[in-house]
Amino acid sequence: MNDDIRATELRCNVDGGDSLGIISFDEAMEKANELGQDLVLIAPDAKPPVAKIMDYGKYRYQEEKKLKEQRKNQVKIVVKEIKLSVKIAENDIEYKVKHAREFLEKGFHVKFRVFLRGREMAHPEAGKEVLLRVWPMVEDIGVMEKPPKFEGRYFNMYVTPQK
Repeated sequence: MNDDIRATELRCNVDGGDSLGIISFDEAMEKANELGQDLVLIAPDAKPPVAKIMDYGKYRYQEEKKLKEQRKNQVKIVVKEIKLSVKIAENDIEYKVKHAREFLEKGFHVKFRVFLRGREMAHPEAGKEVLLRVWPMVEDIGVMEKPPKFEGRYFNMYVTPQK
């Protein structure tokens, strides 16, 4: 920006659309000062480099405003985790599934995890069976994003709400 630009010749544009063509750095700075604005390097790698005469403070303000607007419109995904075990009782499964259904109805994503302890690691398919018992209870309001998958000491299944 301004005096930090090292190029001797620039392809210069004025904010508003009109092009000044290829001019020397000194001429571009003179024109910027005459208009009371800044000379900002837009494309430093181009041959010759492209600079624009604009109000840099106003430009930065508008960019920040755009970023804020994008962040405001961004949807935050909430992931709720339901922990299960291989030796879980049927009524406990129903209780946890009831919570999972509430989360899915609110639009949250749900991650079901079955933790395998000690000797349960010898038969990891038991964890998958628990998740496959849970799935029919939530399939009417959820979509299985990731099927049951073995990761470390856990069997995970990821369910998202239906559109």
